Amino acid sequence: MSSTLILHHYDSSPYAEKIRLMFGLANLSWQSLLSPVWLPRPNVDPLAGGYRRIPVAQMGADIFCDSDLIAMEIASLAKQAELNPKNASPEAKSIAQFAEGEAFFAAVSAVPPLRLLSTMLLKFGPIGAFRFIKDRGELLKGSDAKRPNLEQSQALVEDLIGRISKQLDQHEWLDGNAPSAVDFSVYHPLWLHVNCSRRELQCDAKVRDWFQRVAAIGHGQRHEISQADAFSAAKDAQPRDISDSAEHELLNKEVAVSPSDYGFVPVQGKLVAVNQKRIIVARDTENFGLIHVHFPRENYSINAQE
Repeated sequence: MSSTLILHHYDSSPYAEKIRLMFGLANLSWQSLLSPVWLPRPNVDPLAGGYRRIPVAQMGADIFCDSDLIAMEIASLAKQAELNPKNASPEAKSIAQFAEGEAFFAAVSAVPPLRLLSTMLLKFGPIGAFRFIKDRGELLKGSDAKRPNLEQSQALVEDLIGRISKQLDQHEWLDGNAPSAVDFSVYHPLWLHVNCSRRELQCDAKVRDWFQRVAAIGHGQRHEISQADAFSAAKDAQPRDISDSAEHELLNKEVAVSPSDYGFVPVQGKLVAVNQKRIIVARDTENFGLIHVHFPRENYSINAQE
């Protein structure tokens, strides 16, 4: 089985940028399959069973959902523990959680509305901008996440920059003297903010230097492939062996797994493994045979399929 990861992504996806930079730090060769910015995504939907978010990674007949789980796979593949977000220090982990929580949603709404609209029109055109707004509204439907107003959002972005600056008083990078998963988790909301505002990041020289150093890491060895290539990789492989599973009342039963914060579209299949770190669901597909879809245990729910 090939050990090369396929990343289903689009270039302006902030969470995909987080993963692409991890490939860069690890200097890994990886395969890129560009996805549509909005649904449907014909390259990934049949593989991941309708999982709503991007990016999704693939290794043969194993599909990995959520950027934290993809990061763990990259850390294992590259044998670089610093790329596993679970290994971050408590202080650095706190900054990353703030960046990917409150500050992430603020990164977009901190941009004045007319400026944000003009960015979307430039990127997608009038029809595309409408589709993008509609799609993201569907993504957040039913979520408790409430987008802060302009003033609140700008304060949250300033707060994040202040936390970064304070951390850089003590370390060269956010979790020590070498780059790690934390740097990428904190960088990508600010990268999103810069792309939406089309202006340089407003910060002190120390944070600006860190921001530029993260960007300079690059994306490793990227190779574009086709949808047919990804589908063949799934069809020609078997899921990897399951090495670790705890007891669970729904083990080997039909379940629905979905995020517990937003993007609630469930993936259905047989629960074949669950432990403290991940959930694995088996899907029997007509086109690819057996597929295993992996999710992180944290922030995902398992429910009996009705």
